[in-house]
Amino acid sequence: MKKVLLFILLILFYSCSSINNDLSNVFEIDKTEETIERLIIDSEYLVATEFNKTSGAFVKTYGGYYEIEGDSYKVSLEFNSDFEKDSIRSIELTKNNSWRNISKPESLLQGKWVMSGRYNNGEFRTRDTKLPRKTMKVLIDGFFQWIAFNTETFRFSGSGGGEYEAVDGKYIEKIQYFSRDDSRVGAELDFNYEVKDGDWYHSGLSSKGNPINEVWTLR
Repeated sequence: MKKVLLFILLILFYSCSSINNDLSNVFEIDKTEETIERLIIDSEYLVATEFNKTSGAFVKTYGGYYEIEGDSYKVSLEFNSDFEKDSIRSIELTKNNSWRNISKPESLLQGKWVMSGRYNNGEFRTRDTKLPRKTMKVLIDGFFQWIAFNTETFRFSGSGGGEYEAVDGKYIEKIQYFSRDDSRVGAELDFNYEVKDGDWYHSGLSSKGNPINEVWTLR
């Protein structure tokens, strides 16, 4: 009985969030006095993340493909950082004008990208993007978020995000939250990039200073 009541309360908690009718935008709302929730959304997918306004301390994130029914977004989740606590795999968000649109002018590299390969010691290793385990990076209107997750087990491995710029072969991330290490908040990472045959080639140094050389493919 307690589990049933907890599940109902969690559904109500998630459903109290609301968004307006615009698509392919970035929105924010004050979730509590200390935290904000950011919503990154395109024509078929949305990602919502709560983090501390001041420190950038990560609270939670969830996301997946959605369908619009009346005044609601019905979302089939692909990930939920609180899944071990609440077991929630779907949510419903109500549309209204409570959210602030913080979108910037449309940027390059817009879309949902999944890591499809990386170079290790000069050797390229591919990743099957159809497998349940994914690393995805969503870029919309000057904001980004990466998420590592498993669509079958709902195991959540980490997430981070913030603002980005892409210009003249340079891709710059400004980290505003990071689930694995709050000390990375405020860091600015500078990468080289190019798009070849529809894939995004991305190289530079990670937030820990380690060299990375990755390939990302649009979903």
